[in-house]
Amino acid sequence: MEKGSIVGNLAKDLGLSAGEIANHNLHVLSLDKKQYFTISAENGKLYVSDRIDREEICGEIELCLINFEVMAENPMNIYHVTVTIQDINDNTPHFLNEDIRLEPSELTLPGARFVVGHAEDPDAGMNSLQNYQLSSNQYFTLETRESEDGNKYAELVLIKQLDRESESSFHITLLAVDGGKPAKTGTAKIWVNVIDANDNPPVFAQELYKVNLKESVPKGFSVVQVKATDRDEGPNALVSYSFSNIIESARKMFLLDPQNGTIMVMETLDFEGKDKYTMTVEAKDGGGLVAHSNVEIKIIDENDNTPEIVLVSSSNPIPEDSAPGTLVALVHVRDRDSGENGNVICHLLSNLPFQIVSTSSNYYKVLTDGVLDRENTPEYNITITATDNGNPPLSTLKTILVQISDINDNQPSFEKPSYTAYMPENNPSGAYIFKIKASDPDLDRNARITYSILKSNVADLPISSYVSINSETGIIYAQRSFDYEQFREFQLEVKAQDGGSPPLSSIVMMKVFIVDQNDNSPQILYPSPGVEGSALFEMIPRSADADYLVTKVVAVDADSGHNAWLSYHLLQATEPGLFTIGHHTGEIRTSRTFLERDSVKQRVIILVKDNGHPSLSATVTLNMVFAENFQEALPEMKSQSISPDYQSDLQFYLVLALALISFLFLLTVILAILMKLRRSGNPKFLQCFAPVSHSSAGAIFPPNFEDGTLPYSYQLCLSSESRKNEFTFLTPNVQIIDNILCGDKSGGPLTGNEGSQLESDVANVNMVSFYSSKCLHAIQGCF
Repeated sequence: MEKGSIVGNLAKDLGLSAGEIANHNLHVLSLDKKQYFTISAENGKLYVSDRIDREEICGEIELCLINFEVMAENPMNIYHVTVTIQDINDNTPHFLNEDIRLEPSELTLPGARFVVGHAEDPDAGMNSLQNYQLSSNQYFTLETRESEDGNKYAELVLIKQLDRESESSFHITLLAVDGGKPAKTGTAKIWVNVIDANDNPPVFAQELYKVNLKESVPKGFSVVQVKATDRDEGPNALVSYSFSNIIESARKMFLLDPQNGTIMVMETLDFEGKDKYTMTVEAKDGGGLVAHSNVEIKIIDENDNTPEIVLVSSSNPIPEDSAPGTLVALVHVRDRDSGENGNVICHLLSNLPFQIVSTSSNYYKVLTDGVLDRENTPEYNITITATDNGNPPLSTLKTILVQISDINDNQPSFEKPSYTAYMPENNPSGAYIFKIKASDPDLDRNARITYSILKSNVADLPISSYVSINSETGIIYAQRSFDYEQFREFQLEVKAQDGGSPPLSSIVMMKVFIVDQNDNSPQILYPSPGVEGSALFEMIPRSADADYLVTKVVAVDADSGHNAWLSYHLLQATEPGLFTIGHHTGEIRTSRTFLERDSVKQRVIILVKDNGHPSLSATVTLNMVFAENFQEALPEMKSQSISPDYQSDLQFYLVLALALISFLFLLTVILAILMKLRRSGNPKFLQCFAPVSHSSAGAIFPPNFEDGTLPYSYQLCLSSESRKNEFTFLTPNVQIIDNILCGDKSGGPLTGNEGSQLESDVANVNMVSFYSSKCLHAIQGCF
């Protein structure tokens, strides 16, 4: 039939109406490479889609069937369809050997038989080979015989003894006729050469050899040995063997040893390709006489074919929320072996949430059999094992990749249950604080996370005035500069939401701690700074021992931690070695006892420094007074009750006054010495230890002098052995003056005028010494 020819109406056979045909989507399941039929989706009719050759499909099998399956959807059903292929007479009988040569002996007696040909016709039934016909001749007649396998072959029967001398060779025509209408014929020519003088043909031990042969036998295996004997002697008794009637496929498979008649396997046998071989062996003696024997070789099937697994349809991907029993794939299994070797059972490998169920002949469904979770397993490699029942059994594996599609079934999750961030104070606005990270194991939009800060208040202000968050990256930024001394921490809630429908979200708590910076100087609480124009005093008994606790400096720092660790240092003191201060306690103690040479009033400057980097500091000035009681210290305290600025100016003026007084004092001493020398008439300077003559005892006074001047002349020596930083004057002792300064070396007594004059000079010297000492002490006290 031509392509497009209608075979039948399958939809009508199934009882489907015209409206149901499109819904059921009838189609042929394609399992083989060649598809001979198609189904119309519109009317459900079955059409021929490819050329059908019965002989190619079924070979020698008379009843030729084509089996295939038709699938209907909504609901899914599989229908098994069998189409019988009817034979037509489209093949002509043909001989395997169109030139047949016979060499009978002239001694061959009438009645001898010669197998001369076997024609093949691949058609079936009456269209196959039915008869043979022989052209007219005087020596042979034709008989048509049938072998056990149903094949017809021709034999020539000698009806008249041959005479080589009268006719040594001739040819006749053999026709093979089939039963078609009209009949078709095939032709072969028989060449007859008459051989002389051999009257005993070979004789086979048996007319038919039957052999059962396993398809797994190796190449070179001996199948059977045919044996023929000849009663002649000499060359006429030497028998050789050959195939006289054998199809081409059998000739390629088997080899006949011409000397001993052994048939051997040349190629690998395949039961599935051909399960039976029939051939004729000819035995020929040295005189040209022949005998024939038939050999039938039946191939025994072995389990040498593994099952085949064909994926018919599959659903990929499948949602992760698919219910158990959802169809994943439909497969078809087959095995080319026969019997138990061709029975196949399928199962799944490994423990997966799937199962395989047999539906009909050699069809299996792969169904879901558990809960699917794409986040744990995004795809499955489902391995199907098909095992036959052979011995030993053979198996085939086929892996089907099934991908799981995502649904939004997971909410975003943060890396930690809560977060803690630290932000240094005095930060600029927009500074980076922290990055929050959330993850979602879903895919695409279901895993796209956006961040936001839930509304709340911090110190009566909305949280948005303190921080902001990047909705894409989760980075939190400061909206203002923070001050550790105002508030030290605050908390906020961050929400992470995915892009699924409906969206899922999670909330995490975050604490932000403000980290202290060293931005506050120490504050001194005690002693507290006095008002302007006043001074702070601490009274110390003159009898205080070493390590006497004078006072304690108390300071605080608004910072915290290391930045608030304070240390106390003695920055400046009137007497540096008189006081010590505790480095960490701030306690001021005396390091030794008070000495007479120490000033009654002491000024100490204390430095208080924190431990920051860089460190900040503050100073305080303390005034110390050494006195036994308050009445004794009060004048000193009053004299110091001036402002710091004025005190600084006063120090300048006091230094200036000290310089002037020192200058005037030296000038006075020089003038006094000059006057003394002038009065004594001694031109030598500094002759303090020379004896004074009595003639020079008289005083020479200036003609005009006013009150306050010194009307006396005297000698003054400056001691070079003084270890104190002040002047030393002679004491008013007359004996000492007489012996040391200006006394007579001889030890003689002074006259009355000289004594009076000396006493007056000594009194004046003592008065100058007194006032000079007072001035020096006053200046020293100011410092």
